[in-house]
Amino acid sequence: MGDKNTSTLQSYVDSATSAVQSAVGSITGNTADKEKAEQTKSKAEAENDLSHATAKAGPVNFSSSGAVTTDDPNRTQGSWNQTIGSGKETLGNLVGAEGLKQQGIEQNRAGKEQEARGQLSDLGSGVTDRAKGTIGGAVAGLTGDREEQERRQAQHDTGKTQQRGVEADLQKQADAQHNA
Repeated sequence: MGDKNTSTLQSYVDSATSAVQSAVGSITGNTADKEKAEQTKSKAEAENDLSHATAKAGPVNFSSSGAVTTDDPNRTQGSWNQTIGSGKETLGNLVGAEGLKQQGIEQNRAGKEQEARGQLSDLGSGVTDRAKGTIGGAVAGLTGDREEQERRQAQHDTGKTQQRGVEADLQKQADAQHNA
């Protein structure tokens, strides 16, 4: 991992280090060890949060690593079909047009399926790119190929951004269902 500030793995290592420091501080009664443990724990939590940070602007995802990805077109089109379908359903209800209402229900359902296909595609690509980037970067590091290592880090970061974009959308959907 090239950038330790956004590494999920680094946040786990720091969290484990914090637990050890805290245990040592508790056993020895040393308040400095306890304070250092709290600082390390806070750092680990910040690293973990930053590692999962993603910003979205429409179908574009931005991550703290600087990687930028675009959603699979099925995600955007599926979301659009859901919106239009809901509108048709609502209008059909308002004017008493059962056919329009049923069209809206069907278009909304089809849009949900289409969006899910796009999410699965992006999630699969993201996980694959992260794994290939990590493994390829490790091999390049062992062989001393800095250029390849940087290319693989970029591949990892792009995959991570793509994966985090899907996760952000799924969390948004879950929150909306929870609040409905």
